[in-house]
Parts: sequence; structure tokens; C-alpha cells
Amino acid sequence: MTHDRPGIHDEDPVLMASALAVQGNEITEYVIYSKLAERTRDPHNQSVIKKIAEDELRHYQIWKSITGREIKPDAIRVRWYVLISTFFGLSFGLKLMEKGEGVAKDAYTRLMVKFAQIGILLEDEQRHEKDILDLLEEERLAYAGSVVLGLNDALVELTGALAGLTLALQNGKVIAIIGLVTGIAASMSMAASGYLSSREEKVDEKNPLKSALYTGVAYILTVSLLISPYLLFSNLYLSLLLMLAIAILIIAGYTFYITTAKGQAFWARFREMTAISLAVALISFGIGWVIRSTFGIDL
Repeated sequence: MTHDRPGIHDEDPVLMASALAVQGNEITEYVIYSKLAERTRDPHNQSVIKKIAEDELRHYQIWKSITGREIKPDAIRVRWYVLISTFFGLSFGLKLMEKGEGVAKDAYTRLMVKFAQIGILLEDEQRHEKDILDLLEEERLAYAGSVVLGLNDALVELTGALAGLTLALQNGKVIAIIGLVTGIAASMSMAASGYLSSREEKVDEKNPLKSALYTGVAYILTVSLLISPYLLFSNLYLSLLLMLAIAILIIAGYTFYITTAKGQAFWARFREMTAISLAVALISFGIGWVIRSTFGIDL
């Protein structure tokens, strides 16, 4: 069906609503990218984000020529993604924003037959931004391996140790103190190992001291969270269950962060880390029972 003028006719309210939603999304993202570019000190990252902002503004202008209307950016969404990107990094914030887009594709599909230029925009949305965002360079992601090392070791070692101590000692405060002392000593050991390893390997340009710091801090924060139920509750088995729940939440939170920032699959990595931590905790709980039965420990 042909029309005597470009744009969407008033008798197409559904089509118009979809187009306006996408147009609003484009101008909102233009503002987000522009604000983040202003806040970014790294020249490389700044040029990458500015390029995306220019594309979003161009997309907005094309949609405006189709709808014939001006749209204001969503101020709440702008503040939210600027805040997320500031605290959790550009890669995470921007890829999380990309993940949440669903309206655009539907509108593109409906309008692509009628307006030839929409096909080009669809290609941009599906491929161009992802390709550009992958060029972002961030210290947080560069040291992600060090954080993973600290988290993994703390989760595996401490969930196992605390589970074993729960049955062997039967005293929440003692378990928490032993867990904390063990965790602090292990975190310093891990940090030192990470430092020496980074210095010896010299595979990349990572600072060995920063690498060690990321590993040690990730370890000690994880330890502090895992022992907290034993300090807050007198029921040991409730503390054990809460400790395991916290471990799973830590795994889920970090896995979501790193898989979003790096564009990887969430569930496979989450299942693997959870299975390892819970398996070690179960084995250690059994060892604690054997030790308690054999030696008759009653603390």
C-alpha cells in the first residue's frame, strides 16, 4: 500500500506508538552516551562513546522525519544508567542498557517494509553498537581475573571450612573467629601469590600491586559476608543455610556483572561456580561430622 506523503499516517495509531517509543529510546540513549562521554577521562573510551552518541542522534533524526514529532529524553532513565555506569563501569552500564532494549526491534520489523532507511538502522542496532562497545578499555575488566581469583578461592575455601566447622565445633562465635582469622591469612597469601605471579608472567601491562590488591580485597570482602550469619544468629544450622545463601547470591551477582560486561552466557558460569562451592561445603560438612564423632569435640 502506498501513501501520498512520507511518514506515518494518523490512522496507524499502533505503528505510530511503536515508532515514537523507539524515537524516545534513541534520544534518551543519545543523552546518556553524551553525558558519559563528558565524564570519561580516557581519550579512547571517550571517542568510542561519542561515536555511539552521534549514531543515536542520527537515528533520532530519521525517526523524527518519519513521525513528524519531537520527543524529550527520559530523564529518570538517563540518571539511572549514568549512575550505574559510574559505579559499575562503562562496559557493564552500557551493555546492560543494550540488554534491556526490546521495543526497537518490533518497531523496526513493522516499519522496515514501508521505509527503506529503517533497514540500515536495524543493522546498526543489532551489530554496530555491540562492535563498538567491545572496543571499550576498562581497568575493572582488565583486572576481572584477579577479582575472580579472590572470589572463587574465598567462596570455595570458606564455604567448605565454615560448613565443616559448623558440625565440628557447634559454637557460632568460635566458628566466626576461626573463619575470619583463616580468611585474613588466606587473603594476604592470595594477594602475595597474585603479586608474584603477575611480576613473573609479565603477560600483559597489568600492575602487579593492583592485581594483588583486587585479589586480596575481593577475598576479604567475601569472607566478611560469609561469616556474618554466625555473628548474628545463635542457631548454627540457620547460620549455615544463610551462609550458603549468601555464597550463592555473591556468585549470582558477580557472574551477572562479568557476563554482562563481557557479553558472555550467564547460566553456564553461574551453575559451575555454584556446584563447586556447594559440593565442597557438603564434603566439608561430612568431614566435620567425622571429626566430631571421632574426637568427641564439644565446644
